[in-house]
Amino acid sequence: MIEILLDATVRAGTPILFATLGTIINERAGIINLGIEGLMLIGALSGFAGTYLSGSLLVGVIAAFCATMLAGAIHALITVQLRGNQIVCGLALTMFGIGITALFGRGMVGLTIDGFQRLAIPGLSQLPLVGKPFFNQDLLIYLSFVLVIAISLFFYHTRWGLALRAIGENPAAADTCGVAINRYRFLAVTIGSGIVGIGGAYLSLVTTPMWIENMTSGRGWIAVALVIFASWSSYRALAGAYLFGGITAMQLRFQAMGTTVSAHLLQMLPYIFTILVLVISTVRLQKGISQQPESLGKPYDREDRK
Repeated sequence: MIEILLDATVRAGTPILFATLGTIINERAGIINLGIEGLMLIGALSGFAGTYLSGSLLVGVIAAFCATMLAGAIHALITVQLRGNQIVCGLALTMFGIGITALFGRGMVGLTIDGFQRLAIPGLSQLPLVGKPFFNQDLLIYLSFVLVIAISLFFYHTRWGLALRAIGENPAAADTCGVAINRYRFLAVTIGSGIVGIGGAYLSLVTTPMWIENMTSGRGWIAVALVIFASWSSYRALAGAYLFGGITAMQLRFQAMGTTVSAHLLQMLPYIFTILVLVISTVRLQKGISQQPESLGKPYDREDRK
């Protein structure tokens, strides 16, 4: 029972984890991106379309990554190069993603593909309790594990990661040290958006190997809240994403057990928890406990440097 619940938790939390990791990269550079929901939808559609047309799941993942990088580049152009309002641009990106996927995905509704299959790691997959949930999964879940470690190592053990964190904290100081602010921010937003897109592709290539309009069902907004809850840490993002995945898995389990509680109330559980997370995170921010980048959401112009 516990093993089954853990397995469902990992699979339900993985798309949120990808989205959260990508958003962390965005915000570590000081750029707010509220277009995560739209990016996930773009990734889901482009991943499914790439796989359906080519017959290759790898092509689908690459297509999702590239398509969302392109969409993220639009956000980067407006917010970094043109110093536009990051909140408005992010909301516009979400609406754009919802609209364009509904338009171009109409012809693919009802089509199916063969999604990613489980790939057991010899030895580890036989471990009691944690073997199947963590070591008998698909390749994208293993990729998410690698990304959690790689992103943490990048930020805290490389010169480029240090520069990116410095930009998020104090871009003027980083500028005086010769760091190319706009270039770093542009790359952070585009690459982070690509990782978000893989989270969307997970839904259409693993969770339900088909295209369904608005299939993200608010997961992008959950990821935005989870970034704050995780204090911009990839390891905490892993724990937080699985916490949300566990809540989703439990509400599905309750429905399967035929509970008398309304299915609509059970479906509300992840979003109620999101609200609680935001309340807790806001309190932490007010108390100065949070590790929010100091320049998050603030455009940088060298001419304004004091």
